[in-house]
Amino acid sequence: MKLTCKPLTLNLRTTFRVAHGASDQRNNVQVTVEHDGLVGYGESAAVPYYGDTQESLTAYLNALPALGDSPYALESILNSLPDGSHAAQAGVDIALHDLWGKTIGKPLYRLFGLEAMPLPQTSYTIGIDTPQVMARNARECGYPILKLKLDANDPETSVAAIRKETSARLRVDANAGWTLPQAIEVIPRLTQYDIEFVEQPLPPGDVDAFRSLHDQLRQMGVAMPIFADESVKTARDVAVYAGAIDGIVVKVMKAGGLREAMRAIHTARAHGIKVMLSCMVESSLGVTAAAHLASLCDYLDLDGPLLIANDSFKGVRYDGANLSLPGGPGLGVVPVES
Repeated sequence: MKLTCKPLTLNLRTTFRVAHGASDQRNNVQVTVEHDGLVGYGESAAVPYYGDTQESLTAYLNALPALGDSPYALESILNSLPDGSHAAQAGVDIALHDLWGKTIGKPLYRLFGLEAMPLPQTSYTIGIDTPQVMARNARECGYPILKLKLDANDPETSVAAIRKETSARLRVDANAGWTLPQAIEVIPRLTQYDIEFVEQPLPPGDVDAFRSLHDQLRQMGVAMPIFADESVKTARDVAVYAGAIDGIVVKVMKAGGLREAMRAIHTARAHGIKVMLSCMVESSLGVTAAAHLASLCDYLDLDGPLLIANDSFKGVRYDGANLSLPGGPGLGVVPVES
């Protein structure tokens, strides 16, 4: 099997602001694995706060040893990948799964023993801006589920402005931007706006802080679910945070691929933890790969292709917030001719 990679630069429709920073472009990497006339496609998303760049992902992928000759030996190939970027490993994992499905001639979700439908609806992300702009964007986008990116600068004002403009289901994502005292102060006030859950209110790496937040909120009579994103990458992390959170955010890129993402989902189920399947800013290639796991999850946040202006693949289809998987073998994605 022959592995190659090339830059995949994604232009955002509008400036995308989260607590980590703002961007107009994301510099990902496209991975291909060829075998016996078939091509498997994968994507690696360069996320700066995980220390990845397009250059570092490319360097990892170009330095990989030969993958062998069997498209069926996924487990042994993936277990033998050198330590390094989870996003780079995910690109290889996705491409191998696509090739596997094409070799057998079946959609990937079928090989996982899953159904294509029905799937939860996806949320649509409203990036950080002034409360007035965020409220306008929430009103004009028309999506029934919105994820609101918030920082530590008066988050309630933004939520209140948005709630006045829409009856959509709202989810809040602080992207690790609050301290424990701030979270304890802000989250009870957000309950009046009918928020489904709060995602990653605290910085990663401190499970005791999450446990303290969870316990203090319950002692105050606040039942707001707390989800962990940046804190939980793999199945092992899920077990560590069990009892300190109500839900996890699974992303193929931070897990290191579809196989570990599925392990994280099953580990969460074993601990009674809810699961939201999400993505980085990715093209339809990466998001379609994740969507093959969607029927295992409670919530979806797979709006990556909706945020970019130059999607180079056709895959998962959107009808508003409703997703449908392609029916072709493997991922079912098709490159868009330039």
